[in-house]
Amino acid sequence: MSPELTAVLAVIVPFLGSIGIGLLDQYPNPRETVTLILAATLFLLVLSLIPAVTAGHHPGLRLVEVMPGVSLALEVEPLGLLFALIASGLWIVTSVYSIGYMRGNHESHQTRYYICFAIALSATMGVAFAANMFTLFVFYEVLTLSTYPLVAHKGTDEAKQGARVYLVLLISTSIGFLLLAMLWTWQAAGTLDFVKGGILRDRVDPGLLPLLLALYLFGIGKAALMPFHRWLPSAMVAPTPVSALLHAVAVVKAGVFTVVKVTIYIFGIELLQDTNASTFMMWIAAFTLLAASLIAMTKDNLKARLAYSTVSQLAYITLGAMLVNTTAMIGAAMHIATHAFGKITLFFCAGAIYVATHKTQISEMNGLGRVMPFTYGAMLVGTLSIIGLPPFGGLWSKWYLAIGTLEASQWIMLSVLLISSLLNIAYLLPIPIYGFFGKTSGQPMATSIKEAPLPMVFALMFTAAGCVVLFLFPGMLYGLTALLF
Repeated sequence: MSPELTAVLAVIVPFLGSIGIGLLDQYPNPRETVTLILAATLFLLVLSLIPAVTAGHHPGLRLVEVMPGVSLALEVEPLGLLFALIASGLWIVTSVYSIGYMRGNHESHQTRYYICFAIALSATMGVAFAANMFTLFVFYEVLTLSTYPLVAHKGTDEAKQGARVYLVLLISTSIGFLLLAMLWTWQAAGTLDFVKGGILRDRVDPGLLPLLLALYLFGIGKAALMPFHRWLPSAMVAPTPVSALLHAVAVVKAGVFTVVKVTIYIFGIELLQDTNASTFMMWIAAFTLLAASLIAMTKDNLKARLAYSTVSQLAYITLGAMLVNTTAMIGAAMHIATHAFGKITLFFCAGAIYVATHKTQISEMNGLGRVMPFTYGAMLVGTLSIIGLPPFGGLWSKWYLAIGTLEASQWIMLSVLLISSLLNIAYLLPIPIYGFFGKTSGQPMATSIKEAPLPMVFALMFTAAGCVVLFLFPGMLYGLTALLF
């Protein structure tokens, strides 16, 4: 099979599979078997693209020309392959986790859940393999629409309100800012193709480049830069596997992936260096990074604290992109992967605690680690990886980001990264520590409390192990990201 055909199949197989899932509505076991087969098939398809890309090829296919300089087209390049590997690989483990969560929590509308999940992964592959900004925009919007029913899944007034905030903010930023930036780019350059080195040099007045960059970055609402971040905490009304999808597998990663892609292939690093056009957005990212960490410290609800942690961690990636040097960009791209494994582990643990105890407040979780040691052990691993301590993968991405600040002579930004890591310790590490060693308050802990269903425990242990693997074998991450330059 040619790499070009493989890329197309990676986009359409999950969508076609969603139809099969729908036809098996009355048969839970076959329905979930199809889901797992789809996830494994997608990962194998993406995996098979590695040899071509590492050999220097960018297999692609132009599908439909919409207008001169604008077409629906796919192309597999190193950054997109990295994102696709993360999303497709974590879909497998998230599907396993979902089976335990949805059954253990007796959730309704499970077929709709699995259908929307499959469509969301199809859209994610389209974002990853987009050959131009138009194609990326189309799949970006499909991803928003397909995840809306997942956010509203529970059907409560709170869920519906959270889903409305999610939809309105993401659609309004993409239409109001991102589409405007794309039209400006097309008018100036005559194309929206992703080109190494960018397409805007000598096409846009250097004095206007900061404005165009701001339109792109604020328009990419899924990157959750303040003040357009509220959709992410609002979406925490969704079931925990959906939160994992939002934070690690697809949605927010599609946002920061697009930020890095636009920086490299639309503007070009050298243009941004020469004009200092990224300075304003660098400061916005730094503010988001610290402010979200401070807000996280005030949240007693576990998922809310993790949500603001994600807002902060996404800003690491945007900050790395705005430093516009090779080392920082490598750190930003690597952080897409290391944060994905660390944060999905934490959300898996939050869901396991909810299914086993129906507790959502951190203040009520003291001592739970003594009866849920696997869950809390995995939570400790995910926490240490997010902080950036060895022997966990988060160390490498933060290391390259820090070196990138030094190369850019941005000592204040280095301080921001270091302060944020200290704040990570303050708002994340006490959760597993008090889980293992804290004294229970109020009524004694119920003796019936035990670990969540086995599929959930397997999934969180697997992703926790992934945090260690990324530390021991960072070569694949570094190798793919280094091919960008």
